[in-house]
Amino acid sequence: MGAEKKWLLTLFSATFLSLLLLLLSSISAFSSPKPFPSIVQHGSSYPPAFAYYIWGGRGDRARIFRLLLAVYHPRNRYLLHLSADESEDERRRLAAAINAVPAIQAFGNVDVVGKPDRITYMGSSNIATTLHAAAIFLKVDSGWDWFVTLSAMDYPLITQDDLSHVFSSVRRDLNFIDHTSDLGWKELHRVQPIVVDPGIYLARRSQIFHATEKRKTPDAFKVFTGSPWVILSRSFLEFCINGWDNLPRTLLMYFTNVMLSQEGYFHSVICNSPEFKNTTVNSDLRYVIWDTPPKMEPLFLNTLDFDQMAQSGAAFARQFKKDDRVLDMVDKKILKRGRNRAAPGAWCSGWRSWWMDPCTQWSDANILKPGPQAKKLEDSITNLLDDWNAQTNQCQ
Repeated sequence: MGAEKKWLLTLFSATFLSLLLLLLSSISAFSSPKPFPSIVQHGSSYPPAFAYYIWGGRGDRARIFRLLLAVYHPRNRYLLHLSADESEDERRRLAAAINAVPAIQAFGNVDVVGKPDRITYMGSSNIATTLHAAAIFLKVDSGWDWFVTLSAMDYPLITQDDLSHVFSSVRRDLNFIDHTSDLGWKELHRVQPIVVDPGIYLARRSQIFHATEKRKTPDAFKVFTGSPWVILSRSFLEFCINGWDNLPRTLLMYFTNVMLSQEGYFHSVICNSPEFKNTTVNSDLRYVIWDTPPKMEPLFLNTLDFDQMAQSGAAFARQFKKDDRVLDMVDKKILKRGRNRAAPGAWCSGWRSWWMDPCTQWSDANILKPGPQAKKLEDSITNLLDDWNAQTNQCQ
């Protein structure tokens, strides 16, 4: 009898081990990435692609990585910039985390700035780094259509399938940039003061300093101001970077000494250019709640703002505290994104479960599957384009 029990125990153990090995092999087969990515197609016959410039400072490595996963899609291009006040070790850790994502490793569409620039709050070094990023994108990738700026304190309110689907119906020379020529108090306090950004020429961290004199508001061109967060067309950035007209360089010299120049440089260039001034859609597609008064800094968004934020029809929102619970709500209810996983789209073909990332397998990266948030963004874009067609929001 003892021998029989021993034989049955051995048989049971062998059967159990075989089933376990079979299960593990099947999991491995489904979770391992394809050795070669699907071919990404660009052009007017395919969905648009976006070049994301995402930047942050000291302590923002994890936030930038989370934001990257939230806006990731194989069709897009990404440049991540941890400013010079962050350590090289943190930059290496960011690069290592990126390389550990199977899709990013396969498609090779994410880069980290290896020689970072120094960014000074309220200084013109912000414009320098943004132009630097745009120049890199123009050099390394010919397929993107729009340039999007995001900081570590931003987060998307839509999937990339939603964004590409809605922008498929948008003229690819249009620029989404919040702007106005009504300077108000900014003329005296932002435009006329002369400031110097030490971040341009000093290796150590420093703040801007003010000259004792002020200068008159220019009359050779009209100054525009607005949101520093932009979605700009490839054709306009080629105009700014390649510069067949001297206007972008002339205004760059002027805005080098303007406080918060990122709130006026692109706005003034585009609205003073006969070629591009009629391509401006007056919105940055961001959801922001401003302090009142004086409406100078956006408030931090939290879980109490989620419903209004989700219904806003905006593409992105700002600003958020690090790992705030409202970001988990966006991941769960809008992006359907698991922890440390890319937001899934139609390109993800793997099994979806708590233990398996569907984006470790992929099919055609050129197909889209928009979700419910796409309709809200589409309605917003439609209203904005109605105003644009009526010429009621262009460079005024």
